Amino acid sequence: MKRLAVYCGSASPADPRYVALARRVGQDLAGRGIGVVYGGGRLGLMGALAAGALEAGGEVIGIIPRALAEAEVANPDCTSLTIVDTMHQRKQAFTDLSDGFLTLPGGVGTMDELWEAVSWAQLGYHAKPVGLLNAFGFYDKLLAFQTHMIEVGFIRPVHGGIILAEASLDVLLARMGAHVPHKPIIQMSAKDL
Repeated sequence: MKRLAVYCGSASPADPRYVALARRVGQDLAGRGIGVVYGGGRLGLMGALAAGALEAGGEVIGIIPRALAEAEVANPDCTSLTIVDTMHQRKQAFTDLSDGFLTLPGGVGTMDELWEAVSWAQLGYHAKPVGLLNAFGFYDKLLAFQTHMIEVGFIRPVHGGIILAEASLDVLLARMGAHVPHKPIIQMSAKDL
C-alpha cells in the first residue's frame, strides 16, 4: 500500500488520547512509507494526523471542498492540497488516490466516509481494503450493530468481512496488506441476492 485514505474527526475531544492517536498514526504511516490522503483540514484529529505524517517526512495529500477551504480550515502545510467543489468529488478523490481506507475515531463525516467505502466495496466499485482502527474500544458498538445487520440479513455473510477492525494499528495494517477482495454484488446472480 503506497497511500491510504485516512478518515477521522475534525473535532478535538476533551480526552487527549484521540488527538495523540491521530498524530501517532500519521507518524507511523510516514515511517512505513505510506502516504496519507485525507480531508485537507488543519483542525482536530485531521490536523494532528497530517502534522504527525509531515513531521516524520511523509506525503500528505489534502482534498477539501471549497466551502470548507474558504472557512479557513484548509491545511496549507500539506504536500499537496486540492480544492474541490463538492463532498462527492472529495470522496471520489479519496478512492482514486488511495490503495485502501483507514478509519480512526470520528463523527458524522467520518461515518459517511467509512460507510461509503464499505458500500462501494460491497457493490464492486472498488476492491480495496477498508480498515477500522478500534482504538480505546471507540467502535465496539458500531461493530456490534454491523453484526446485528448481518444476523438480521441486511448484510450478506459474504460481505460481513469487508470492514477489517483491529485495536492495533500494526495488526490492522498487516490485515489490510493481506486483503483478498470478496465477491461483489455486481458479480452475483439474482438468486444470490
